[in-house]
Amino acid sequence: MSAEHSTFPNANNKYVESFGSKGSLPLPPARKLAVVTCMDARIDPAASLGIHEGDAHIIRNAGGIAKDALRSIIISQRLLGTREIALFHHTDCGMLTFTTPQLQDQLKEAHPEHSTEISGIEFHPFGDLEAAVKSDVEFLKNHPLVLKETVITGWIYEVETGKVRQVV
Repeated sequence: MSAEHSTFPNANNKYVESFGSKGSLPLPPARKLAVVTCMDARIDPAASLGIHEGDAHIIRNAGGIAKDALRSIIISQRLLGTREIALFHHTDCGMLTFTTPQLQDQLKEAHPEHSTEISGIEFHPFGDLEAAVKSDVEFLKNHPLVLKETVITGWIYEVETGKVRQVV
């Protein structure tokens, strides 16, 4: 069994040593930016985009899916003043490797007693990276609860090189 959590106290002590005045940063993000990206452990959105504590909201989920991020986006905009959304998907994403029915079948086999709950879950996989970015950007641009004046852009992060490119 993994015990990675046992490393947290020492790592946190090192972090606290250089924490400085970050505790006085204002609650709203200074750059009025929300970044939606994948939970993939190979992605460090702050480092790759020049974002520092207090600059932006980083919203992560499997695939960087806009529909899954909507609740956080609404809170970010309506309560904390963000006015720009940068949506990132990435190369070599696990979301390119399965379909919802495949994963549902696997889960139903392992947990037949939860078949109804499993059938209700949409995992939002995609087969075309650029098309998925465009679709998510359009979803946000057309959603009635996303502020109309919001600047929304779509991007692909290349895990092989660390480069980002905008999808137009």
